[in-house]
Amino acid sequence: MNRTQPSAVTAARRSRWPVAAVLMAVVAVIAVALGLVVASKSSPSISGSHSAPPHAGSPHAPGAGNGGASGAADGVVPDGVTVFDDTVPAVTKLDPGLLKALRRAATAAAGEGTEFYVNSGWRSPKYQDQLFRQAVAKYGSEEAAARWVATTATSPHVSGDAADIGESDAAEWLSAHGAAYGLCQIYRNEPWHYELRTDAADDGCPRMYADPTEDPRMRQ
Repeated sequence: MNRTQPSAVTAARRSRWPVAAVLMAVVAVIAVALGLVVASKSSPSISGSHSAPPHAGSPHAPGAGNGGASGAADGVVPDGVTVFDDTVPAVTKLDPGLLKALRRAATAAAGEGTEFYVNSGWRSPKYQDQLFRQAVAKYGSEEAAARWVATTATSPHVSGDAADIGESDAAEWLSAHGAAYGLCQIYRNEPWHYELRTDAADDGCPRMYADPTEDPRMRQ
């Protein structure tokens, strides 16, 4: 046998090394892929994280509660509703003085290219309770929820005395000009929430509360 040539056994052993290396690489890739799948299933999604108040745009969305989900008759507002809509209860059941002021302001704002959309207005007690229970579930306690949603007994939405105006340009317009129409932002953390203060045209809007928990009306 020529000693300069590897034996048949040695050659066979060497030939198996590339195959083994390939198999090990394949196994490693599969293991990594399986690990990623398991991690994706077990890790919570950040898409549900909350970085804005419950109203983002429209402050709230209807959900299941006592007596089933609320509808338009309870004050749920469809997309695209303005303060001039005469068919949506959330608008038509607002306090007449508030609605008149909103429409006067909206008419003036329209001349500057700004439109007032209503994200929420009057609400039935049923709908308000659903929103409050949703907020409790979201924030973990009634105390934390109260920074964003009032109870049925205290909410100015239930009495028709508050409207949440959508679109940032409308909120900016009201911030600058609302007092002239008696329309005031009440809570610093809710730039969409407006109520009627009839003496604001002469005296300006009252000092805002940081959030509803500072409002004496919420402590009834």
